[in-house]
Amino acid sequence: MTIKPLIVILTMLFVGLQYKLWFEQGGISEVWRLKHEISIHLADNAQLMQRNTALMAEIEDLKSGQIAIEEHARNDLGMVKPGEVFYQVISK
Repeated sequence: MTIKPLIVILTMLFVGLQYKLWFEQGGISEVWRLKHEISIHLADNAQLMQRNTALMAEIEDLKSGQIAIEEHARNDLGMVKPGEVFYQVISK
């Protein structure tokens, strides 16, 4: 047996294994896609954690402080104290 058929067989085997590595399910392209999805989800999670922290601080302010409650009532609910005059400025 000569060496040429062996080289051809080994080359075909190598090409076949490379195809599986790069293009089939579980290959490198899928790993890259999953890593990209993970980075997107991590960024979303970081943003949501930051939002949750801000909301928890606001809840704590509303639970403990009279100033935060008054500010919320004035800004969001349009409430005024007795004896105050409310002015609404409408821009054109």
